[in-house]
Amino acid sequence: MPHGQGSKYTSIMRYFSEQQIRELAKPDDVIRVMREAFTRDCSPTLRMPVRTQLDLDGGVLLIMPCYDSLLNAVGVKMVTVTPHTGVQATYQLLHPTSGEVLAVMEANYLTDLRTAATSALATDLLARPDVHTLGVFGNGRQAIAHLTVLPCVRRFQRFLVCGSGRQDLDAFCRKMKTEHTIEVEAVSAETCARESDVICTCTTATTPLLDGHWLRPGTHLNLVGAFQPHTREVDDETIKLARVVVDTYEGALAEAGDLLIPLTSGVIRPEHIVADLHEIAGRIRPGRTQRDDITLFKSVGCALEDLVTAQLVFKQAASSGTMERS
Repeated sequence: MPHGQGSKYTSIMRYFSEQQIRELAKPDDVIRVMREAFTRDCSPTLRMPVRTQLDLDGGVLLIMPCYDSLLNAVGVKMVTVTPHTGVQATYQLLHPTSGEVLAVMEANYLTDLRTAATSALATDLLARPDVHTLGVFGNGRQAIAHLTVLPCVRRFQRFLVCGSGRQDLDAFCRKMKTEHTIEVEAVSAETCARESDVICTCTTATTPLLDGHWLRPGTHLNLVGAFQPHTREVDDETIKLARVVVDTYEGALAEAGDLLIPLTSGVIRPEHIVADLHEIAGRIRPGRTQRDDITLFKSVGCALEDLVTAQLVFKQAASSGTMERS
């Protein structure tokens, strides 16, 4: 239990700021709990409906509940995605028996970190062991998270970024060097695709960012930006060439335009999705089968990722004494 054992529980709601989340949730730890969550068989213990999407005026509200009886944890994330403010998220961790609120968390960084940690897990399971160049499409919060978290699982020697404008990219590269001591090169979309061993697309694009013909044999891709049926970050050729893995079948087949668009047009069939992340992590199905495979992890995000990250934060706060200062 995240709150302790027994019937003497007294409800004291805790509040966690973005800064506290940054201090308590370390990338290596989040990758570890993500690996544990996806390796075990969650089906008997997990309740996780496909998230609700509510259209707003120019944006969308996402509601993402999850209950895991084995972890004895339950929570819900509420997210708004708008052109003006991007992703804005709040998480509530609940008592699994009484339903009382244990904690309210500012969840922007939590969302960025859990998404990048899931990509890092997929990269560790699917990418070649000798990759050395990481390329990122996008220059927002998710781009920063992926550039800083994926080196936890591979020894990258070169970092590339492609975005919407050179001026923005120059500022982004300076920020990455100053704040994260990572030397990032601003390059074109074609250079990023052709010269990267691992590619992460972290954008709000609605149409493809790259041509699949640019990809080298053996490349691994993490697609995390598009999460609606009509939006996509890569073209049909990329999907056709790749061995496709998803975070969950239900989420991908409800939301992932990168897959739903070629499925609807007949470019691929459902069996083109070779596995979900649980099957790869649990060694139930193979991911990469040979060195030259192009592998692709399509993530729309799932509520289990948020729950295990929020639970980690709560436990870390309890063990470190941060709880009393909240």
